[in-house]
Amino acid sequence: MSYLPVVGITMGDAAGIGPEVIMKALAHESVYNVCRPLVIGDAGRLKKAGQIVGSELVINVIDEVSEATFAPGTLDCIDLGLIPDDLPYGQVSPVAGDAAYQFIARTVELTQKGELDAICTAPLNKEALHAGGHIYPGHTEMLAHLTGIDEVSMMLVAPNLRVIHVTTHIGLLDAINRIEPGLVQRTIERAHDTLVRAGIDNPRIGVCGINPHAGENGLFGYGEEEQKIVPAIEALTARGWNVQGPLPADTLFFRAGRGDFDVVVAMYHDQGHGPVKVMGLEAGVNVTVGMPVIRTSVDHGTAFDIAGKGIADERSLLEALTQAVDLANRREKPITTSTVKENVE
Repeated sequence: MSYLPVVGITMGDAAGIGPEVIMKALAHESVYNVCRPLVIGDAGRLKKAGQIVGSELVINVIDEVSEATFAPGTLDCIDLGLIPDDLPYGQVSPVAGDAAYQFIARTVELTQKGELDAICTAPLNKEALHAGGHIYPGHTEMLAHLTGIDEVSMMLVAPNLRVIHVTTHIGLLDAINRIEPGLVQRTIERAHDTLVRAGIDNPRIGVCGINPHAGENGLFGYGEEEQKIVPAIEALTARGWNVQGPLPADTLFFRAGRGDFDVVVAMYHDQGHGPVKVMGLEAGVNVTVGMPVIRTSVDHGTAFDIAGKGIADERSLLEALTQAVDLANRREKPITTSTVKENVE
């Protein structure tokens, strides 16, 4: 039997919809066919969320991963006991912000012990996080700091398409200035290592150019492809890696979608985000690579406007779990994740 990866699910901000979508998602027995989910959060808040959404899941309160049952119908929770019973829904709370940080910190401890194969995060609220005394832009920067990693990459995953970004949330001119061979090479290495750990032995990697038609031999731009991208590709192909580029982005994404490549390396935010988002916002999952384990996240926020009403949709969390399983560290032969989302519609 194939090894089922242990996926740590952080509860996120307790005043948001995280607890509700977790209770809904883990009610799908198909999840347990492909992974061993474990929630790091607050058992009392999960029980309350279960009452709100009408869930029959039994909360198994544990202190260590070894105590988990990983049985359908049961939600295993490492309970930090940080959320008061009367915490209101839909409001910024320093208590909830600090707790969201503590859930992540405990999860990082578990990854450092080698007890988790992937992390899947429910949403947190940045204002609450800051009010709780933790000044980070978001999950990614917090996880990088806690794991002692200086540089991580964003990978977006949609059906039939994976995209990793050399630069992300900076302006286009700043992005072009920041792109240099070392950063391009490290980004490709993170993509390669992630896919190898996920069971793809020799990933096919397509690298976008910066200019239209990848510069077309100097016709467009000022030689950015030759200066900033080509040296990285040459260094990695010398290792025997299957890296192609720089290639025109307009055709590369089409080719990747039909199966020619396992991952596309985008140079800047919109070059990579556009093709993924056009497939549908609900289909894409944000993945952080470069840490000891993969981290995936839902594509929505805390949704304070509907928190506590029992109407939050769990499909994004199911998709994030699917991708966490697909990219998780492998200890044995990879398994299929086609059943994670069956019967969801």
